[in-house]
Amino acid sequence: MPAKAPNNRTLTVAPDEVAALKERIVSSNSLPDAAEFRNLLINADLMQVIDNIPDGVADLIIIDPPYNLTKNFNGTTFTARSQSEYEAYLHTWFSKVCGKLKPHGSLYLCGDWKCTSALQTVMQEELTVLNRITWQREKGRGAQRNWKNSMEDIWFGVKDPDNYFFNVDAVKVRRKVLAPYKDNGKPKDWEATEQGNFRTTCPSNFWDDISVPFWSMPENTDHPTQKPEKLYAKLILASSKPGDVIFDPFMGSGTACVVAKKLDRRYIGVEINQEYCLWAAKRILMADSNPTIQGYADGVFWERNSEKR
Repeated sequence: MPAKAPNNRTLTVAPDEVAALKERIVSSNSLPDAAEFRNLLINADLMQVIDNIPDGVADLIIIDPPYNLTKNFNGTTFTARSQSEYEAYLHTWFSKVCGKLKPHGSLYLCGDWKCTSALQTVMQEELTVLNRITWQREKGRGAQRNWKNSMEDIWFGVKDPDNYFFNVDAVKVRRKVLAPYKDNGKPKDWEATEQGNFRTTCPSNFWDDISVPFWSMPENTDHPTQKPEKLYAKLILASSKPGDVIFDPFMGSGTACVVAKKLDRRYIGVEINQEYCLWAAKRILMADSNPTIQGYADGVFWERNSEKR
């Protein structure tokens, strides 16, 4: 393996780390009793273990399934299919996953423009859809014969639309004020700081303050569809409380579980690929000594390219 550039902080697992990290991972044959179903990284096919995960265990579920694209996940290829076939694939597991949600829990389902209608169709069969978040995924090459794809969606749904948890104060956004307005000589709805003038605002369902992990960020891995910690921090802070259980049935490199730990929540993650589980286990271990989330500081989310981005 070629040496990394000096500033390349992409996570790797050395051969001498594997044995200790495997001890932090459970398999389908070593699942604990229902009362102990907390803080678990499960290396298994979701459909092999979903019936063994207790119903009603999760306060919040975050799902980042394979999109309807042909994509290689470390040797396992998900193949693009027709719209009806993709919906049929979603139906094989979505209802079972919803069964793991508490009666007053929330669920977020990630997708891109090609599969978002299928996600909405399947989701509204099981839950009440409250919103669709669109976030700016500013990464990738430009397109010559089409518009560059730089947006993804996250569908937000709940079991009980009259009784669910949502903490808007935990997800306020700090934005720079370029044309500050004063009332009687005093700042109106903004504050002056040494770093500039800022306004703290309520979040909308369009997020343009997310940086996709890249090679100089310590959260970065070689997973092809890794979600940013800042993105999941917004979901977890808004829709769960400290001590709540976050369930991610397609864990990948572990972002939802890592952020849950950093924010004093508990977690359950399922991932079929062992190497991805090792990455997740190492990231969980690293979170013990470094609970920071890039772009989140002082209890607010900072806009991209600000000092605390």
